[in-house]
Amino acid sequence: MIFANIEYLFLLILLIPYIVWYIMRRKRTEATLQVSTTRMYMNVRKSWKVYLIHAPFLLRICAFVMIVLVLARPQTTDNWQNTEIEGIDIMLAMDISTSMLAEDLKPNRLEAAKQVAAEFINGRPNDNIGLTIFAGEAFTQCPLTVDHGVLLNLFHSVSCDMIYRGMIEDGTAIGMGLANAVTRLKDSKAKSKVVILLTDGVNNRGELSPLTAAEIAKQFGIKTGETIYQAKKKCPQIRVFPTKHEMYKEYSDKLYNLLLTYTNKIERFSIDECFIDFSDI
Repeated sequence: MIFANIEYLFLLILLIPYIVWYIMRRKRTEATLQVSTTRMYMNVRKSWKVYLIHAPFLLRICAFVMIVLVLARPQTTDNWQNTEIEGIDIMLAMDISTSMLAEDLKPNRLEAAKQVAAEFINGRPNDNIGLTIFAGEAFTQCPLTVDHGVLLNLFHSVSCDMIYRGMIEDGTAIGMGLANAVTRLKDSKAKSKVVILLTDGVNNRGELSPLTAAEIAKQFGIKTGETIYQAKKKCPQIRVFPTKHEMYKEYSDKLYNLLLTYTNKIERFSIDECFIDFSDI
């Protein structure tokens, strides 16, 4: 805190002679009623007014101090620093169908995916990141934002309970999830726009196929990240699809190593073996 007129604070020195004068005046004040002895009043309870006898004096001091502070004009300052950073726009499309509750990963597939995605978000402080969730339908849980604290709070609240409460139909509409994410990125001015898909199954619902959604993304210059992981049906094997983009290759490797802590039944495939071919995007 600074003061615009700091010289007014010197007025507070005037309080010293005022306090001395008040004390001396109290000592010299003679009683208006004189009696030979006050012994008879020793056991009489004091009135509450006795404790407030100095209240006017204290209030006058407080008032004077406040007036001086107002004249001095206390101010706070903000330090601004202009920095230029280059980030990209990323939409995460997460599958919340009931199959994500399978416990071949501990505690389940959904929580394992959320853990790795949260680490990815924390590692990208300069990027706009949003979240789309889908099952039989898709909707935006969080639009693009650099406030990753809010994003993570919304991300951790994602669960399959939305299906049980009837908020969204069950199923795996991958195409709808991708399309929803694309709509959030199509008007972006960022140099690079990416959709990362997290799912454990194949497309079985929705009016839009994943390949069609990928073509739409391509028209808007959006790179569709390969499926982060896909569990084969009827077995707890996890398929990890590494990407050609260096940043997402690091993310895919990180996910692969994390999944190894949950299970050793992991197969690794190239992007060409993915159920959607994004190699030309």
